[in-house]
Amino acid sequence: MSHSADSTSGPIRRFRPVRLLTGGVFALAGLIFWMSFNTAQGTNIRTDDSMLRLSDLIQERSRKNADLEDSAASARAQVDALARRDNRDTAQDKKLTSLEDAAGTRKTAGTGLTVTLTDAPPNATAKIPGVPQPQPNDLVIHQQDLQAVVNALWRGGAKGIQVMDQRLISTSAVRCVGNTLILQGRVYSPPYKVTAVGDRGALRKALDTSPAIQNYLQYVNAYGLGWKVDQHDAVTLPGYSGTVDLHYAKPMG
Repeated sequence: MSHSADSTSGPIRRFRPVRLLTGGVFALAGLIFWMSFNTAQGTNIRTDDSMLRLSDLIQERSRKNADLEDSAASARAQVDALARRDNRDTAQDKKLTSLEDAAGTRKTAGTGLTVTLTDAPPNATAKIPGVPQPQPNDLVIHQQDLQAVVNALWRGGAKGIQVMDQRLISTSAVRCVGNTLILQGRVYSPPYKVTAVGDRGALRKALDTSPAIQNYLQYVNAYGLGWKVDQHDAVTLPGYSGTVDLHYAKPMG
């Protein structure tokens, strides 16, 4: 009798925890689904639609900024024309022209070169024996890469620099988010082109002797990042057409 009781109660002790565990799992799953539904509020949380909408918004804002800058440039050209018409002082006119050249608001032309930087293929592998396989960040152009090119060209005596289709001035900031360039309110994707007007020999020497660019060229050789330098017998850079108002700094004197 005692043995029979043990044989009856044995399976119950063995399987009851399993049943309780199964019930707990279903209860937890139900709680997770309810929380997921409550969080989503009827939206599809496994979609990239929100990111796509954000990307579209950024692109639309970039186009609006470009249109506004074109309008501002046209208005500024009319104002400058009226000012020069009314200004009969030749010395003052020359001084104004000199200041505009220094500020980058007038177009400049001459010999020069263009540097093109391009992301490596997303499936790129190490091209040199002994070099570790690349991480995703090793295959894209970064802010410091573009900044290194711009800084080298300034050191090489560039009279003016244009990144993509925009002229740089003293308040310009080259910023990258991921592999996207944000410059003066506009958004650009690679390949990135940097064009400078100046002595081609001096500009090229400045590029070749830049430690930051030498570091970038190691990634070019190892993983296939893009690097190209084209020389120009004649190139023209437009004047800067954006706002020149200072938002934080204040002029001295």
